[in-house]
Amino acid sequence: MEQKYKDYSELTNALKSTCKILNLDNNSPLQQDVTSICDYLANPNFQIAVFGPFNHGKSTLLNAMLGNRTLPIDLIPTTGAAITVKYGTTVRTRIMLVDGTEIYRSGTEVLQQFAVLDGNRQMRKDVASVEVFCPHPFLETGIEFIDLPGTNDREAQDNLVKDRLLGTDLVIQLLDARKLMTLGERENLRDWLLDRNIKTVIFVANFLNLLEPEEQKQVQNRLLFVAESFRADLPPGFSNLYRVDALPALRARLKGDVALANSSGLAAFETALQNLVGILQQNSGTVRLPRVQAVSSQLQTLLVDKIYKCSQEIKIFDDKENARIEIKQKAQNLIYQGFKTSIYELETWLSLPKLLIKYQAEIAVAMAENNLQSWQTGTFKKDLIELQNSVIKWLYQAYDFFKSERPEDLKIPFPNAPQLTLPEKQTNLNTNDLSEPGSLAVGGGIGWLLGGPVGAAVVGSISYLLNKNLQKQDEQSTKDSYNQQVAKICIAAAENYLSRFSSQGLSILAEYEQKAAKVIYFEASKEPVEITQQREDLQKLQNQFNQLLAELKKANISTKYQPYQDKPKSASPQPPKQQVYTPPKENTPRNSQTKVEPPRQQVYTPPPPPPNPAEVEAKFRNWELDQEIAQIKANMKSSGKQESKNPSQKAQNPPKKQVEIDKIARAYTILGLQPTASFAEVKQAYKTLVKKWHPDLFVNQPQMQKQVQEKMRLINEAYNILAEL
Repeated sequence: MEQKYKDYSELTNALKSTCKILNLDNNSPLQQDVTSICDYLANPNFQIAVFGPFNHGKSTLLNAMLGNRTLPIDLIPTTGAAITVKYGTTVRTRIMLVDGTEIYRSGTEVLQQFAVLDGNRQMRKDVASVEVFCPHPFLETGIEFIDLPGTNDREAQDNLVKDRLLGTDLVIQLLDARKLMTLGERENLRDWLLDRNIKTVIFVANFLNLLEPEEQKQVQNRLLFVAESFRADLPPGFSNLYRVDALPALRARLKGDVALANSSGLAAFETALQNLVGILQQNSGTVRLPRVQAVSSQLQTLLVDKIYKCSQEIKIFDDKENARIEIKQKAQNLIYQGFKTSIYELETWLSLPKLLIKYQAEIAVAMAENNLQSWQTGTFKKDLIELQNSVIKWLYQAYDFFKSERPEDLKIPFPNAPQLTLPEKQTNLNTNDLSEPGSLAVGGGIGWLLGGPVGAAVVGSISYLLNKNLQKQDEQSTKDSYNQQVAKICIAAAENYLSRFSSQGLSILAEYEQKAAKVIYFEASKEPVEITQQREDLQKLQNQFNQLLAELKKANISTKYQPYQDKPKSASPQPPKQQVYTPPKENTPRNSQTKVEPPRQQVYTPPPPPPNPAEVEAKFRNWELDQEIAQIKANMKSSGKQESKNPSQKAQNPPKKQVEIDKIARAYTILGLQPTASFAEVKQAYKTLVKKWHPDLFVNQPQMQKQVQEKMRLINEAYNILAEL
């Protein structure tokens, strides 16, 4: 028989571990029920408990069945502990104290010291268990009787009885025929038995012999009604109602009077009890598992509630985190587009063909006029800084958002001024050349100067030569005038200067793009330790829930729940797929341009145009405005304000002062709303006005800045007033 109960060891372990993960208090009713159930499932013996209020004759009935005065009986409540009666070759008693001390005595006299109520009718708190061993043939079949303390006397006794009832296979509820089914008995029947799926119950009526014959008939009818009202879960053919006059039955057994034992109802009851127990012993699962179902159902409900609460807390965090990631992702994409546009503009500007078209003539003239440094720090530097700053601002924008890596400033230096040598001037009286002397320029920078008419003629030749077909002009180089020769030297020097600047600038820009990848990069922040712990706790709760369900299924215990599906161990929110800025790889055709050809020898194919910068700016500006509104919404939630309000609510809480009434009316007017507008309409009006009057929209209209700022101040003030209603 012991083998049968080994199957329940995993179930009891699951019940205990569920209590542990729920952090149940050891003194809580549910924890005590689980402890009783686990002890119950581990006990291979069939336990029969005698249950009822004090002075109903419980111990007397058991003594009659055992055939001697084994258990203490008296006219006052005596049983102060649950006494388990087991089979033994001799009558002996074992007392286990709370501190682990074991007291073993022959006979049952020691019960008077440890198992009865004291002078104050209190149970001893140092007693853990009381066992009596008797050489009775019925007990030898694996049966155990439990003599419970009387109920409706003290709370501690009631709690002990309630706990022990859950761990018994058959309950004998003793009734007093003189005061049948009191209110307390009916409540105990419902709360302690029916609600806990304890339905293997039989009723035994005592003291019926003390009533007059006519009264006995009336009580018999009432007893039948009680028995029929209680839907006992007994095998077919067995009654759940018996009559036993306990004290006459005990006297009959002590005297060996068989006739008196039969007339007291004891013999018939014992026969029915032995037959009933024989059947129930063979189907112990049908007796025990319904009680497990009742207890496990409570555990499952608590687990589900705790799992739901934990998952909701994680979901709130994940939703906020995903919203934050989505917002930063939008910012990253917009910054990336803006950066890409600025890089394209600077890259295009640095291309040699563009530089030659825009600046070659100006540089050549500046050289001819010995004004290169001034021109370089003026027009040229201004154009370069404007484009560089356009690139840099996006990286600082990214740093403000992502705090990934502080960006470096982009610095493209100017090349050294070219070294020029003037040709020797040939004297030819037949030419129209002016007779100004030539000079030689060597060393750092431009060290020569053509003054007077010759200088003016060279400047004119520069413009003339740059607008001619230079290929045809090269064929007639021998016929060039001295002024044209000097102009060509200036033009070639300007080309060389711009070629070196373009090559160096594109190389620096390519390296800068590589570094930018670390700045325009959004990485999800590390999850807080408490959230990670919550995920682990949630996984443990779900695993425990599934384990409990699996064990219940093995025991054929039905449940209304389904197991949780397996989830990844790491359930932290992942950022949505994002477009990370990746600069072009090195040694691309753009960066491998070490020698730049002039326009007349190279056909320039520009890269495809980037997104419209104005469109990018507009998107980013709209995002900033949406963020402002989202922040206001977050502030509202944190202050406990409700997002949905209606006119009736406003009417129920009117402002106490006229000044406040005027402020509210003015706020509605500023937002262009009627006083009956809902809060959703207030938010929409605010958003519309912000997009219309935000100061960033008027950066190019300085004369409007003061007016716009005042307008926004009033709009924000109006919104805050209405948000607090």
